[in-house]
Amino acid sequence: MGLIVELIHKKRCAKELTFTELKTLITGLLDGTVADYQMSAFLMAVCCNGMTDEETFSLTKVMLESGKILDFKNPHCIDKHSTGGIGDKASFILAPIAAACGISVPMVAGRGLGHTGGTIDKIESIPGFRTGLSLEEFSAQLKIDKIVLMGQTEDIAPADRRIYALRDVTATVESIPLITASILSKKLAEGASGIVMDIKVGQGAFMSNMSDAKKLAQSLIRVSKKFGKKMTVLLTDMNQPLGNCIGNSIELVESVETLQNKGPHDLTELSLILAAEMVLLGKKAKNYNDAYKKCRQVLENGEALKVFYHLIEKQGGDVKFVKNLSLLKNAEDKTIITASKSGHIHKILNREIGELLVTLGGGRTKTGEAIDFSVGMICHKKIGDAVKIGEALMTIYHHSAQKKLLQNLASYFLIKPQKTKRLPLVYQTIRGK
Repeated sequence: MGLIVELIHKKRCAKELTFTELKTLITGLLDGTVADYQMSAFLMAVCCNGMTDEETFSLTKVMLESGKILDFKNPHCIDKHSTGGIGDKASFILAPIAAACGISVPMVAGRGLGHTGGTIDKIESIPGFRTGLSLEEFSAQLKIDKIVLMGQTEDIAPADRRIYALRDVTATVESIPLITASILSKKLAEGASGIVMDIKVGQGAFMSNMSDAKKLAQSLIRVSKKFGKKMTVLLTDMNQPLGNCIGNSIELVESVETLQNKGPHDLTELSLILAAEMVLLGKKAKNYNDAYKKCRQVLENGEALKVFYHLIEKQGGDVKFVKNLSLLKNAEDKTIITASKSGHIHKILNREIGELLVTLGGGRTKTGEAIDFSVGMICHKKIGDAVKIGEALMTIYHHSAQKKLLQNLASYFLIKPQKTKRLPLVYQTIRGK
């Protein structure tokens, strides 16, 4: 057997690979000496047999070192990452809040793929906004303004890009060690001293059950510690949209309204909670209560909004589109979905709402597809809400030719006569030691 086949066989037999062995595999994938089918076999072996923490650390390190690595050597530099969900636009709110509290926030964000939206797609609803920054521009802006947002670049963890493309087509996406290495290889390259992780749990999330979410949280914390990085993980709900709006420009509108203290309670509160954890991790507060108080203060006094406006202008965006939100237009047609009976909302088919947005053109099923910024929807009811027959459940903005796609959508909301409890925003907060 050749060396590569031996390494695949070793992992198939559930044996631990060394850093050098993993580097041989990953380097070979990038230089063409390891074929895609060989890497696919290795990924399946990992998916079936798992990895030790030491192996996961080594894999993360190899993937991290496959590209450029920033290091700001700043204890107040804290990043935030979300595993994504329906209506998750919290980054646009929490980052300006944290920056207004003295935290440096280096954001390298992605585009949407599948039923969850992408931060870069949403911010590009603003004409002129530049996300294609170089790492030099990224670093310089962070040092001056304490906040910067750019799209993922080939300079950062290129090995992850190659491996993820294979995971996506080989049913190996769900592996905890592979998820850990994928997330951390990118996040650690951004140069932050600490990371606040928002792991979404529920029907519209990447992690649908609490057990897997907790396993991922602990894996991320343990491996981050091996790199000398601080991490706090929050397990948050994704059984219903976050906020009311789902779409690209419409979510940006809701984000600005939240920064203007006019946003929905759930989006406002979760953004404050996540920002407070960043402020605490970045040593700009004595304790969590102090951090939360500071975050609420800069939201209410408008300092966070000023930071957001400055970010838009600094990166070439036309700021009038966020100062006059009516300029961010919705699609020309509007359909209102109403309740077929009275009662209480017990369940929302959250993933299906995300998939509907993709069908309307507001998301993509493959990399490189164009995005329609104008389509979107407003969810008027949440789990636990009372509803009367004929009352609006959801408003959908779409193009006239798409009307035929909007059939039987009232079934996305399960209505029962009896009352039910509202879902918590945060199920658990796990702070690394």
